[in-house]
Amino acid sequence: MATAPNASSLLLVSSPISTAPRARAGSFPPSAQPSLRLRPRPSPAVAAAVQAEHQPAVAATPKPPALPFRVGHGFDLHRLEPNLPLIIGGINIPHDRGCEAHSDGDVLLHCVVDAILGALGLPDIGQIFPDSDPRWKGADSSVFMKEAVKLMHEAGYELGNLDATLILQKPKISPFKETIRSNLCDLLGADPSVVNLKAKTHEKVDSLGENRSIAAHTVVLLMRK
Repeated sequence: MATAPNASSLLLVSSPISTAPRARAGSFPPSAQPSLRLRPRPSPAVAAAVQAEHQPAVAATPKPPALPFRVGHGFDLHRLEPNLPLIIGGINIPHDRGCEAHSDGDVLLHCVVDAILGALGLPDIGQIFPDSDPRWKGADSSVFMKEAVKLMHEAGYELGNLDATLILQKPKISPFKETIRSNLCDLLGADPSVVNLKAKTHEKVDSLGENRSIAAHTVVLLMRK
């Protein structure tokens, strides 16, 4: 059965052995030196054409047009532990427990940040501000909010509206709701009419209902400027 040609047979073409002496020092004796013809190199124009032909298809795909609006959803949950501060929306809420977290554990701000990043198609808060980075140990979550808002404006968007829901069994949030919402508006640079905040219990079901954790959901609409 015939064997496939090796790589050298594709690139080199043998010619009759030359008996003429070679001028280059250190060469084989004339009687043992074969004369080989190399396949001519393609011109730069041909090489460029071949390279372009084998580029991935995505390289030639134009960028999609800027969307008139974008929607993002954020979710966060933290375990509650005794003798820690409970920070919600940048406000210190009196309670006998607080969020266990690498930063200040502000479940609402973390949730809003993730919603904005998600709407922009960016990595989540844990990738941009990893808990393995000592810079964010105990950090005020307003730092994360300011960065998310900056990225939103750099991408050419502004907040259309935001709807957030806190889920916790204790404490009651109603006495602090407007203060939290006002601070959230300041961080977002948004009018209060486009920022909504709700709070729900978990009907004493699972860790949320047993006052062992706190969670939040947020949906944002970003509008093209």
